[in-house]
Amino acid sequence: MTLSQTSNYTDTTTVPQDSAIYVGIDIGSTKVCVIIARSVPNVGVNIIGLGTADSNNGVLRGVIVNIENTTRAIQQAIEKAQQMSGVQVKSAVVGISGDHIQVLHTKAVITTNNPNREITRADVQRLMDDSQQISLSSDRKILHTIPQSFVVDGQDGIKDPVGMSGLRVDADVHLVTAAGTNLQNIYRCCERAGIEVSGLVLEPIASAAAVLDEEEKDVGVAIIDIGGGTTDIAIYHNNVIRLTSSFGIAGKQVTDDIRAWLGITYAQAEKIKRDFGHCIEESIVRDEHFPVIKTTRTPVEISKSELCRIIQPRMEEIFEFVWGEISRSNMAPKLSGGIVITGGTANLRGADLLAQHIFGISVKLGIPNGIAERALAPEAMNPMYATAVGLILYAIEEGKKAEYLLQESVREEIPIRETSSYINSRIVQPKVQQPIKQTKPTNQNNGNFIKKVVDWFTKL
Repeated sequence: MTLSQTSNYTDTTTVPQDSAIYVGIDIGSTKVCVIIARSVPNVGVNIIGLGTADSNNGVLRGVIVNIENTTRAIQQAIEKAQQMSGVQVKSAVVGISGDHIQVLHTKAVITTNNPNREITRADVQRLMDDSQQISLSSDRKILHTIPQSFVVDGQDGIKDPVGMSGLRVDADVHLVTAAGTNLQNIYRCCERAGIEVSGLVLEPIASAAAVLDEEEKDVGVAIIDIGGGTTDIAIYHNNVIRLTSSFGIAGKQVTDDIRAWLGITYAQAEKIKRDFGHCIEESIVRDEHFPVIKTTRTPVEISKSELCRIIQPRMEEIFEFVWGEISRSNMAPKLSGGIVITGGTANLRGADLLAQHIFGISVKLGIPNGIAERALAPEAMNPMYATAVGLILYAIEEGKKAEYLLQESVREEIPIRETSSYINSRIVQPKVQQPIKQTKPTNQNNGNFIKKVVDWFTKL
């Protein structure tokens, strides 16, 4: 589909009624990225809108430090995506990162309710809810509840107990928490921009949804998302996330080094980094010279290899920090799938080669996948959009899980209220995104019973 054909989406009668619009917002330290996608059953995920805007110093190391600048950047990025897609955005899934993220490990136990002792998805969710009953400081909020392993009647090593017979179920749980003030600032900026936050997702988890496949997650893989202000780490093994971490050294520090060494503006340094930057001299095929206009207005010429000698030490520092985190987790021997680097800074030439030298294991560049090869797909298939694309894919997957849980609750006559904590805290439900222009009346059919139940909870 060509770009001009996206105008068809302004007429809701031309698209399947069971399709849904999802919006992902990546609020980064250097840019805000908005992606609008349409998920159509049996067709796939089509990206129909993409917009970016400079964060304009509104975000520092993943944390919002200026409400007005961040709000303005969100509005600008949304406007660009809306114009491209013809869809009016009402709500979005938003990424969150920063060194305020903390991880706790806890245990929980329940007994099954069913007379036949079959463990259901609702039982597992009750177990996850129970794991959240821990003492947290008033400024900490639980962002994700991730089961690590289950034990059923003393039998350990169980990945998914649903469908098994058992009386007692234990779980080791990975709780991801965030500073409450940072969450409030994200909500405040989005609300001022006219957007309702339908879900918050830790950015390395979102990036993993976009660039990792199930086989990699099973055998063991680490994803390193190097953005502008933070570097985020997530490790998967046996299809379960085992580690999440973040630190505030990333692409912005590389640009700062270039600016300081060459005596130029930040904007010039960023452009030089993107156009001529290499992380390691081995990646330089032709060592060309290029002009640099300093603040003294006296132009000089430097070579790519000279620029590389400015960039490489900082990139080495980033990768050494990453390897330190991985080594402390004792997960390094389990990374049979190697390491995947993604994020805007991963676009620096030779980044994967330098990483491989430092880590000593296979490294590849992570490109977003899982989107249909149509329209804006080629533009979005760039490491810098990994988080935004991943937010869409994560939201779709969580929506499927929630619908399955509702269906199971209805089938087993479990009171719907027992699942409400899951729906309100975990599920990312897309709001109906209205077209900017409509040439025909929209179909107001509410759909099947499950959709009505989901809509009912959305209105709570």
